[in-house]
Amino acid sequence: METARITYRKRVLEVAAGMTVYSAIEKMGIDPSTVIAVRAKRVVNEQTILEAGDELKLVNVISGG
Repeated sequence: METARITYRKRVLEVAAGMTVYSAIEKMGIDPSTVIAVRAKRVVNEQTILEAGDELKLVNVISGG
């Protein structure tokens, strides 16, 4: 099975290639509105399809006024 790897803090999860970033984040039990996905130092949106060998890092969204 072809997979992609997602890292969030110290957690690493391998997910099936072909799913959306949004679905993969949900599968990790994380609220997708609280993180930003980064692939190869570039932000990707939630509808991006994960490809085999992708490595994503999730970064917490920080906001304030």
